[in-house]
Amino acid sequence: MAKKATQKEVTLETILFNCRNALRGAGGTEKNRDAVIGLVFIKFASDKFEKRRQEIKDKHGDIPVFLENKSFYTAENVFYLEPECRWSYLVKEASSNDIAVKIDTAMATIEKDNPSLEGALLSNFYSGLGAEIRTLKNLIDEINKIDPEKFHEDDLIGRVYEYFMQSYAVASTKEEGEFYTPPSVVKLIAELIEPYSGRVYDPACGSGGMFVQSMRFIEQHHGNKKNISIIGQEKNPDTRRLAKMNLAIRGISYNLGSKPYGESSSFTDDQHKDMKVDYIMANPPFNLKDWRGENELLDDPRWDGYAIPPVSNANYAWILHMLSKLDVTDGIAGFLLANGALNADGTEYEIRKQLIENDKVEAIIVLPRDMFYTTDISVTLWILNNNKMGDSKSGDFRRPRYGEILFCDLRRWDNNVEQYIVEKGKKKKKTVLTDEQISKIKSIYRSWQTGIGYEDVPELCKSATIDEIRKANYSLAPSKYVEFIDHDLDIDYDTEMTRIQTEMKNILKLEKESQASLEKAFTGIGYDVD
Repeated sequence: MAKKATQKEVTLETILFNCRNALRGAGGTEKNRDAVIGLVFIKFASDKFEKRRQEIKDKHGDIPVFLENKSFYTAENVFYLEPECRWSYLVKEASSNDIAVKIDTAMATIEKDNPSLEGALLSNFYSGLGAEIRTLKNLIDEINKIDPEKFHEDDLIGRVYEYFMQSYAVASTKEEGEFYTPPSVVKLIAELIEPYSGRVYDPACGSGGMFVQSMRFIEQHHGNKKNISIIGQEKNPDTRRLAKMNLAIRGISYNLGSKPYGESSSFTDDQHKDMKVDYIMANPPFNLKDWRGENELLDDPRWDGYAIPPVSNANYAWILHMLSKLDVTDGIAGFLLANGALNADGTEYEIRKQLIENDKVEAIIVLPRDMFYTTDISVTLWILNNNKMGDSKSGDFRRPRYGEILFCDLRRWDNNVEQYIVEKGKKKKKTVLTDEQISKIKSIYRSWQTGIGYEDVPELCKSATIDEIRKANYSLAPSKYVEFIDHDLDIDYDTEMTRIQTEMKNILKLEKESQASLEKAFTGIGYDVD
C-alpha cells in the first residue's frame, strides 16, 4: 500500500509570498503591500464577525432578528458587517468583472459604520490599482488560506506589514532605523513590565503591535482590558493608519493624537504634552539623525536636569522623552535601542551618567542578533523604573533596589531560528525567543526584584552596584559586568594532547601508505621516482 503523503503546513509567509507573486506588475511596492493588508483586514474582521455570529446562533437559534442585531456584535467589540462587506461575499464574487468596485464598497461601508476607523481605510483604492480580475481573484484565494485559529492570535496586520517591509525593502523609504518589533520581543517587554492597569504609551507606535501585545498580556493573566488606556503617536501616516486598523478591529480604544493623519514628531509636535503614564512600551527609530534643528528644543523641559541630546543621534532624546512621560512615583518603561547607546560618549555619556546616578535604570538586557526581518542589528532592552524603593505591586513583594542594575546577556540565545521565503529559492533566517526563554528571563528579573532565589549566573546575568558601574566608567554594556568563562580552562590538556597525538600518528601512517602505493605504481610502469 502506498504511503500517504504528509501535507505540508502552510505558513503565513508562504501565503504572503504567493500574494506578492499574484501582484507582480500590478502596481508599486507600497500599493501592493496596501492591497494585501486591506484584504487581510476584511478577512480578519469577517472571521471575528462569523465567530460572534455563530455564538449568537448557538444561543438564540437561526433567527434573523438576533443574527442581524448590531448591538449583539458591538457589545463584544466586534464590527457588525453588512452582507456585502463580508469575506464570504467577496470570495463568492472574486471572479466578477466589478470585484475591485465591490472591495472598495466594502471598505467604504465598514469605515462609515465604524467611526473608530475614520481615515484608516483607503478610499477607491482597488479600482485605481489597475490589477486584472484574475489577479484580484488569485489574491483573494491566497488570503482565504489564512487560518483564523492559527494566525489571528498575534498581531496579524503588524506581521503582514513586517513581511512587506522586508520583502519590498520599504524601510529604505522610511525614517532611518525604523523597524517592526518582533512579536516575541514585544511579549518579553509586556511580561517584564506587566501593564495591568493605567496608561500605556508608545511615542513611535508604528502599526500598534506594542498595544496589541499589552492587551494580550492582560487577557492571558485574567486582567481587565477596561483598566488600560492606550496612548500613542506615529509620524508616518501610512503606519498610523495601520495602527488604527489594528486597534479598532480588536475593540481597543485609543488616543493617537489630534492630528488626523499623523505627520507629527513626538519631539517637535508632542501630541500628549504634559501627560503622565504608568507604562511605556516602545521601539523608537534607532540612531535617528537630525531629529531636531541645531538651535531647536534647547530649553525643552524634557531635558531638565540632563544635558541636551545631540542632533546627530536621537537615542538619548528618546530616553529622556520617555522618562519625562513616566509617572514620577510609579512609572516603568521597557524599550529597545541599538547597542551603541550602551557605551556612547560625549553628551550621551553625560546623560547616561546622570540617569545612572539618578537611579532610573533598572535592567539592561542584550538580545540575540538577527531578530528583525529588515536588519541584523543587535539591540538592547532597557527598563527604566521610577519606583525602585520596594512595593507590593500586582500582589508581588518587591525589595528596595537602590543603586542596583540587573544586567542580562542573551546573545547566546540564538538557537531557535525560523526560516522565511524572500524570493523563489531564496530563504532568510531570523531568531525568535521561545515562550520558555521568555519565562526564564522573567523568572530571573522577578527573583532579582524580590531578592528570593536570585543568583548571578556566568555568561547570563549579574546584579551590579552603583560603585561597580562607576568603576566601569558608567558603561551599560552587560559584558562589563556579566562574568565571562574562559572555556579554554576547561580543557584537560593531557587528554587533548594524547588525542591529537593519536590523530597525527594515524595521519602520518596513512601518508606513508599512500606514498608507498604511489611509488609502487610508478615502478610498475617502468619509472623510478627516487
